[in-house]
Amino acid sequence: MECYDPAKKEIFYRPLGGAIEFGEHSRESIVREIREEIGAEIEDLTYIGMIENLFVYDGKPGHEIVLVYEANFVDSHLYQVESLRCRDDGEEFVAVWKPIAEFRAGKSPLYPEGLLDLLDEKTVRRPNF
Repeated sequence: MECYDPAKKEIFYRPLGGAIEFGEHSRESIVREIREEIGAEIEDLTYIGMIENLFVYDGKPGHEIVLVYEANFVDSHLYQVESLRCRDDGEEFVAVWKPIAEFRAGKSPLYPEGLLDLLDEKTVRRPNF
């Protein structure tokens, strides 16, 4: 998803997702979050790894544990659209497809920090990525 930090005046990107609710497994959480945010179903979930993310957003410190999953959209048409208007807790945002090479080249920030390394490690383990 495309985000904006007003304090840094920075456009950045991060994967779709959200918080795990009490009593919910992380796999159930990502399915629910994608359904709520973009109205789509996902399948074939594979756990990739975890990132402990210490960050500052809009001048305020934050701390989160990020569980990273790979999944496929049930509706393959979603891979053909440039962007999607999304909604989360009443706020609208845009989800866009970006070439991973853009992040590797440092052209756009991808958060959480360490995500690109985690994805690169996955590529080494499973070359079909």
